[in-house]
Amino acid sequence: MLSYGARVACPAVCRLQVIDCYGNTKMAKLILSMDGLVLKEIVLDKERITIGRKPHNDIQIDNLAISGEHAVIVTILDDSFLEDLNSTNGTYVNGQPIRKRILQDSDVIELGKYRLKYFNETAQQAAKAGFDAALPLPLAGIQILTGANAGKEMDLTKNQTRLGRPGAQVAVITRRPHGYFITQLEGDQQAVVNGKTLDVQAYPLADHDVIELAGVKMEFFLKL
Repeated sequence: MLSYGARVACPAVCRLQVIDCYGNTKMAKLILSMDGLVLKEIVLDKERITIGRKPHNDIQIDNLAISGEHAVIVTILDDSFLEDLNSTNGTYVNGQPIRKRILQDSDVIELGKYRLKYFNETAQQAAKAGFDAALPLPLAGIQILTGANAGKEMDLTKNQTRLGRPGAQVAVITRRPHGYFITQLEGDQQAVVNGKTLDVQAYPLADHDVIELAGVKMEFFLKL
């Protein structure tokens, strides 16, 4: 029992070691603190980690400011996605309220008086080794093939670009040192690439791949 009147429980889970293409061991983790006092270190070695006041959560924070099921973090390969689960008091990242967000190294998640700082050592090691996500890759873009915006193009200049229609189907394309990947964030029906239905894993994109998302076809292309 913490002296602050709140209990933080993190059930033990197996620590999986994921090796990236550079030979780095992936150790994305959270550091839980309150008023500057570190309470827990949580390794993100499960695909889905829930945060909330109820005992069944992976990270249980027994405090009335935290909803029973407050938020969830889904980790796929090198990327971790944070989603607020319609909590009463909201979820904040770096002082800004969020609904869904791709976490970046050193982001600070705020739940009431509690702080969860996100660390991604794979990203840190890649940066130290001089791997810049923009440098090894050619620029890429998306061309809309169907619908009212057919013919329009969008450059993929950001590390993460969201596509789709919120509430229906949403996916994100991420730029990594070793390529472009698409991951679905929401929607009961999975997106399709070249006629193949995506699963929960990040899917590597190749030049001229055709993506079907939220009833719209679009083509991914490299600017060689």
